[in-house]
Amino acid sequence: MRIVPVVRDVRFWSATLLAGALLLGGCTGSPPPARPGPMGIEPGLEGDTPAEVDLAGIGDPYFPSYGNGGYDVSSYALKVKFDPATGQLDGTTTVKAKATVPLDRFHLDLIGLTVSSVVVEGDPAEVKRDRDELVVTPTRHIDSGQAFTAVVKYGGKPGETRERDADHNGFFVGKDGAVAVGEPQSAAAWFPVNDHPRDKALYTIDLTVPSKLSGLSNGVLKGRKTDGDWTTWSWHVTSPMASYLATMVVGDYRVTQTEHRGKPVIYAIASSVPAGEADRNLARTTEVADFLESLFGPYPFDAYGGIVVGDNRVSDELENQTRPIYLPKTWQKGPDTIILAHELAHQWFGDSVSVQSWRDMWLNEGFATYAEWLWDEHQGGRTVQEHYDRRYRDRKDRMWRVPTADPGSDGIFSSSVYERGAMTLHALRKLVGDEKFFTIMRTWTAEQRDGNASTAEFVTLSERIAGRPLDAFFQPWLYGKTRPE
Repeated sequence: MRIVPVVRDVRFWSATLLAGALLLGGCTGSPPPARPGPMGIEPGLEGDTPAEVDLAGIGDPYFPSYGNGGYDVSSYALKVKFDPATGQLDGTTTVKAKATVPLDRFHLDLIGLTVSSVVVEGDPAEVKRDRDELVVTPTRHIDSGQAFTAVVKYGGKPGETRERDADHNGFFVGKDGAVAVGEPQSAAAWFPVNDHPRDKALYTIDLTVPSKLSGLSNGVLKGRKTDGDWTTWSWHVTSPMASYLATMVVGDYRVTQTEHRGKPVIYAIASSVPAGEADRNLARTTEVADFLESLFGPYPFDAYGGIVVGDNRVSDELENQTRPIYLPKTWQKGPDTIILAHELAHQWFGDSVSVQSWRDMWLNEGFATYAEWLWDEHQGGRTVQEHYDRRYRDRKDRMWRVPTADPGSDGIFSSSVYERGAMTLHALRKLVGDEKFFTIMRTWTAEQRDGNASTAEFVTLSERIAGRPLDAFFQPWLYGKTRPE
């Protein structure tokens, strides 16, 4: 996603669970409060789970209540039926996970929707709601290291679980469809989940929608099956995916299926968007991806594509894995492939290599912004150095006062993360030279593929390939509060 004119792309949170509207241009907000009480022990729920484990939070330093502790998910199987005529969503989610500590209960994130039953290892489980958390108590204790399966049946109207747009949960319902999209959270708006990128998983997503509409999601389309007035679209995500990257788009779309290098390519554009510029630009996806592959290493997934949504309430693009979401306004004034470069770069930086915590956001956004500059230069536009110089000249810009690698919870979508992050990479490139710089980038995507990574790990890798300490370089660029000299 981007913001103009200075910041090419700013990460939105579809309409923010950051408990306050992010201003798309300043991107400020406040995180939801951390849950009170001893870690891992909610009032009235004392049990055998170790007290040092926070079951209601995965341990993110900026957003303590995001995600859940005590287990790792290996896969989600989602079966979701959505009726745009009523806004009703009915779903069954099968969660396969492994306990990392002994568990007498565990948490799942789910916003607003009503749970009708939870079955754990074949037995009915007790479930209680603590705000946007489901507290599940299985019949039998789960040992540390034990794999377990939980099946959750639920339903409701996800677009009605927040009263104001500023508190929207990331699920947009229109008269003819819906869009589930948002960062840093949105998945919990439509299925029970461990909603933090640190717990990546595989997915199968079966979307049942009225037959006249499309049911779009991530990964490879395995097939469509029609039963009367309903059609089920079956999607398989075969590389681990962070939960916020999971998307569900329902509506009247013109869908194009092609192939590139033996991998399926699926483009979908809302029928409300006039045929023309959006179609022509989106069709250049694989061209841009091939250019980025030449710099960053092999494209990390088994499908390509993109979706242009027609809902004006969706305010910015997002790099949903294998199927980024774009907005028609991007192409109202003519061709623009810069946004493709940004969202496709995220397939490497953010999707394949995901953040360890939201404090590391520059590893996503700084890298994607730098990819924009590289593509612009490749296309005969501004050179990378010109992009850098243009931003560096502004001594008074607030980005110099906000540390890139520790911007605070209200700064993860700021120009310090995007612009200064990209500048950090270019300064590193000038310091170590092109050969070592692009070796760093390709090694990063190879060694961290399908996983999570931190700023400290990137610094360590850079020093390893550069063959010398780089503290004196990284400290002012990533953590300083003045413009590096």
